[in-house]
Amino acid sequence: MINNKNKYKRYTDETLMKRIGKGNIPAFDELYNRYSKRLLYYFYRMLSGDEEKAQDFLQDLFLKLVEKAALFDPVKNFSSWIFTIAFNMCKNEYRNRKVRNIFDKNYDPDSFTAHTANDPFIAEKKLDQEFFKNAILLELDKLDEKQRSTFLLKYQENFTIKEISNILGCSEGTTKSRLFYTTKKLADRLKLFDLNYS
Repeated sequence: MINNKNKYKRYTDETLMKRIGKGNIPAFDELYNRYSKRLLYYFYRMLSGDEEKAQDFLQDLFLKLVEKAALFDPVKNFSSWIFTIAFNMCKNEYRNRKVRNIFDKNYDPDSFTAHTANDPFIAEKKLDQEFFKNAILLELDKLDEKQRSTFLLKYQENFTIKEISNILGCSEGTTKSRLFYTTKKLADRLKLFDLNYS
């Protein structure tokens, strides 16, 4: 017999949303488990590394999800829908606060372990990669919200060009163009890095 909690793991996001619309708490818990980390990281990057603001936005987003669950069209793709809401929240924040440039170099949400590698080459490579990653994130903070969001949705969230276009409300051509120019800008600004460790 299937555990009631595990039963929800088998449901699609769209089915879970239908159940949330009927007040089903385990369905909400499952969706939260699936998306909270991804969305927190997205907010963190979009809000220039402001961890507290990212947490606030995450809670607001899931509150909206509960309040407006009945408005969700189950024919739509849930992940595109929720990232569209997340993007619009960030866009409104930029409009209201005029893009803050806050980035705490000491905090990396992906880095939970210390470098304890015995091999000095591996340790050096890992440090170089982290330094490069932080440099990319710092450069991303200098871009406008559309370029930053396009880049994160493609390379962090692995959405397709079509999905990104739906999330950001623009044509596929515009999305491709933004990706091209954003990647070119980042490449030009980060020329000094050479991370060919294969």
